[in-house]
Amino acid sequence: MGLSKLERRQRIKQRIRKIVTGTAEQPRLSVFRSNKEIYAQLINDVSGTTLAAVSSRDKGIASGSKSEVATAVGKAIAEAASKEGITTCSFDRNGYLYHGRVKTLAEAAREAGLKF
Repeated sequence: MGLSKLERRQRIKQRIRKIVTGTAEQPRLSVFRSNKEIYAQLINDVSGTTLAAVSSRDKGIASGSKSEVATAVGKAIAEAASKEGITTCSFDRNGYLYHGRVKTLAEAAREAGLKF
């Protein structure tokens, strides 16, 4: 019997997290995607703190298709990062394929000025 979808994602996630870490100067942009919502947060792994977080459940995030919402979240996390004085980060796709909503969020964050 093969791995379940969740177990497979957890293995990929561990493989990524061995390499990708966040610091105060260059935090980790972690993306979590559920069936309905999408969440992004900037994390300093050295101190174990979240520097900024945005989700599709927040007020002010445009509604529409899931991809449109992911774009809005990407722009919002870039704005939150600039308020914190963060210009660069390392992208953590959290075991998801760099495709669809995850890719849309990342590209929107890049367009809004976040470098990774």
